[in-house]
Amino acid sequence: MRLLPLRTICSSRTYAFTPEVQLTPTAKDRPPPANSNFYITLLNQCAAEKSLTQTRRVQLHMKQTGFPHLSLGNKLISAYLSSGSVDDARNVFDDMPQPHVVSWSSMISSYIRQERSQEAVALYKSMIIENLVPDEFTFSSIFRAFSDLRLFNGGRTAHGQSVVVGLQAGNVYVSSSLVDFYAQFGRLGEARIVYDSVKAKDVVLSTALIVGYTKNGEDRQAIEVFGEMLNSYIQANDFTFASVLIACGNLKDLTSGILIHGAILKSGFGSWIAPQTSLLSMYSKCGLIEDSLKVFNGILNPNTVAWTAIIGCLLHSHREEEALSMFRSMILNSVAPNAFTLSTTLSVCASLALFEQGMLIHAYALKSGLAANRFVISALVDTYGKCGHVGMARMVFDSLSAPDLVSLNSLINGYGQSGNGEEVVRLFDMTKRLGIEPNDATYVNVLFACSNSGMLEEGRRVFSLMFTDHSLGPSNDHYACMVGLLGRSGRLEEAEELLSKVQKPDKVLWRTLLGACKIHGKLEMAKWAARKVLELDPGDEGTYILLSNIYASLGKWKEVINIKCLVREMGFKKDPAVSWIYVNKKIHTFMAGDQSHPDGELIYKELEELIEKTKGLGYVPDTSFVLQQMEEFEMERSLFYHSEKLAVAFGVLSSRGKTCNTITIFKNLRVCGDCHNWIKLVSKVIGKEIIARDAKRFHKYRDGLCSCGDYW
Repeated sequence: MRLLPLRTICSSRTYAFTPEVQLTPTAKDRPPPANSNFYITLLNQCAAEKSLTQTRRVQLHMKQTGFPHLSLGNKLISAYLSSGSVDDARNVFDDMPQPHVVSWSSMISSYIRQERSQEAVALYKSMIIENLVPDEFTFSSIFRAFSDLRLFNGGRTAHGQSVVVGLQAGNVYVSSSLVDFYAQFGRLGEARIVYDSVKAKDVVLSTALIVGYTKNGEDRQAIEVFGEMLNSYIQANDFTFASVLIACGNLKDLTSGILIHGAILKSGFGSWIAPQTSLLSMYSKCGLIEDSLKVFNGILNPNTVAWTAIIGCLLHSHREEEALSMFRSMILNSVAPNAFTLSTTLSVCASLALFEQGMLIHAYALKSGLAANRFVISALVDTYGKCGHVGMARMVFDSLSAPDLVSLNSLINGYGQSGNGEEVVRLFDMTKRLGIEPNDATYVNVLFACSNSGMLEEGRRVFSLMFTDHSLGPSNDHYACMVGLLGRSGRLEEAEELLSKVQKPDKVLWRTLLGACKIHGKLEMAKWAARKVLELDPGDEGTYILLSNIYASLGKWKEVINIKCLVREMGFKKDPAVSWIYVNKKIHTFMAGDQSHPDGELIYKELEELIEKTKGLGYVPDTSFVLQQMEEFEMERSLFYHSEKLAVAFGVLSSRGKTCNTITIFKNLRVCGDCHNWIKLVSKVIGKEIIARDAKRFHKYRDGLCSCGDYW
């Protein structure tokens, strides 16, 4: 028969009602009675339509007719849960004298789906207290709640209860949830025992173990399980392929990745979005970004996850401009970004220090309601900090009702790069009051900030806290920060003594000491430190370059030539110094002596004029920063055309006649000492602030002075 609309069924001329107002009908105006089949039909229809309003109407009608509505309590619960109202369902559940085990399981799983795991666990415990036997659906849900709440012992107890009732061994539903539960806690041995106990394994169980291995960094085991699965003739699904490809990408195992790509095509999952997204990530991690782009371009209707993945691939392949362009294309294609998309794109802005672009994404986050998301907030703090606008970063951080460690570390790093070590130490001392436990990255950022600001005593204090307040004690990274702080402060012997206390010093530690030797011209110690690095890694090109630069700064050109010949024989290529500036919504890049820019002639003319004006203020080219043997005049000329000077000249040229009061440039390496002194004088000549972000920190030049106080 054709079902009438619920509004028609549950209304009459003599009796009208709403869910909000409950009337007590008299015998005269009471609606006509109905039997259970009638209400079962209505409740099934309510569940199918997922209509909360109509479910409430049916329940009210049952009460008004005097029908014992709790006799259909399980149906009512099902209808309410289908419409998404777990609270209405709970009210019915609590009134029922003996809910069916299916209702218990439905309530528990619904709580978990709504991220109300605490209530799910409480309900499960009530079920056990009432001596009810949970079924496979109860157990397959409750393990997820225990892992969400990080209640390992509670989950393990539930595991024991599942064994007692005979549901763990051999039951793939319960076993799959158990494998996931143990993997969430990193207990892969126990996850494997559960997996092996099931004789008739299926794709869900196998995929759960693959995901568990991948999440815990055991990627090789994940691939092995995938192989076992295929050998057992278990057909992989789209999620299985997507998960094992993540393992291939993490291992940079291109051979396995290509084989799995072929299996995906043969299995008919070539057009499915999950494996395609993992494929483009896998190729990117294996260094084949062009293949990633081919996979992405082959997706018919890429969703938010696929767009986010390709933006991330381009970012990690150092193709930030293309990543930003891809984000714009996503918006133009009317695909709504999620919090991960915005945080990834903000990381692009942070990498290039694109402040204006970061502000636009911040505005989009506010408009779309994503500005309160913790991933977006952390990315905003990081972006503003790396763009040199630490005040904006602090404003975003202060908007957090409950600051988290990731955002705090980003803010500390921002202050550290800006040379504000005092504020970094204040933030660090606040961590306990904020209820935040510092981690390894916090200590690294604080020690780095102390090093940038020359705060030796504060650095020593923070480092000493690691032996008392930090459970694991200092790592090699923390020792490297202290060696750098002591070395830059001229305490090289003390740095050497500290290094001797490290049980297994790595090459980073020795190279840090080598860098300090370069600053202070300590050749013998530098040679010793370089020898230690090369014992650990004979192919460490950075060490050869540093040692060559030390020889060059001391005028030992014969040794410089010998090292350069050795480097050439070994096939090393030094990363060229590159500076860039963002003008008119475009990134303009410069290398030393670069004449490829369309406005090259005007830039060089502007640069020559700036050099003459700064000479009038006392600028003298510092040829000690020329690391090649040549005549004095040639040394001076080579200094004039460094990449940062060209970027500054273009910035001055582009800002002429505009209200812009700040010129911001960026460099991939440390700012040259001669350029540092020159830019200070340029800021005085043009009467504007110049900001330079190099590989380590920000320099803010104004009126002939730098924010670093010449300690860098």
